[in-house]
Amino acid sequence: MLRRVGGDGAELRIGGVRLGGRPVVAVPFTDRATRAEVGAAAARGMDVAELRVDLFATSEPSRVLAVAPIFAGTATLATIRCAAEGGGWKGSESERAALYRALLPHADAIDVEIASAIARDLVAEARSREVLAIASFHDFAATPDAATLDGVVARGRALGADVVKIATHVADRRDLRTLARVLVAHDEVGLIVIGMGERAAASRVLFSALGSILTYATTETQTAPGQLPLDELVAALRRFAV
Repeated sequence: MLRRVGGDGAELRIGGVRLGGRPVVAVPFTDRATRAEVGAAAARGMDVAELRVDLFATSEPSRVLAVAPIFAGTATLATIRCAAEGGGWKGSESERAALYRALLPHADAIDVEIASAIARDLVAEARSREVLAIASFHDFAATPDAATLDGVVARGRALGADVVKIATHVADRRDLRTLARVLVAHDEVGLIVIGMGERAAASRVLFSALGSILTYATTETQTAPGQLPLDELVAALRRFAV
C-alpha cells in the first residue's frame, strides 16, 4: 500500500479508484463532454475523468458546477491550469482559488501546481475534506537533472500533498532515464511521472510498470504533448504493464 506524500500511511484513492495497484488511466474532458462520451470512455478503460476546468467555455462557478452531473458515478480530478503552467486559465489567482474551492465538494481529487501561490492553502483544504491533492510540476521545455526533480518531490512533501506529479519534456533517452531514476528512487510515496513530447510516448506505459500511479490518455482533448489515444494506451498497458 502506498502512503501519502504527507506520510500518514493512508491508502491513496481517487473516489473509488485505488492508486498504486494496477495502472490507472485518466482522460481529460472539457465542458463540451456528454454523458454518453464519458460512459463510452469508461467502458473502454478510463478510470478517472480529469475535468480541465481551465479549458471550459466559462469560468463562472455556477455554470462550471452545472457540468458535474455529466460525470456522476465516475472518479473525477479537477484541474485549473494557467497559461504559465500549460493551461488556459486567464483569471486572477484569487478567482482560481475560489473556483477550486467551489469544486471541492464535487471532485474526488484536485491537481494544483506546486509553484503556484494558491497551492499550500488548497492542498490543506482538500485534505481536510478528504479530497486527494496532487501537487504538480511541469517543464514543457526540458527535463531538469535528477537532483532538481528530487527537490520537486521534497517540495510536494512539504506542501502536504497526497501525490506529487512530475511532467517534463523529453528530448532523448537520457531524459527518460532521469525520470525513471526519480520514479524508482521515490517508490515509497505516491508519484505520477510523465514524459512529454514525441520521444516520450513510451513513458506513458513504461512508467506505469515502474510504479507511476496515474497515466493520461486522450479521446479528443489532448492536454499535453505525447498523450496517446485511450484505446492505444489501454491495449499497451494490458500487454506490457505489471
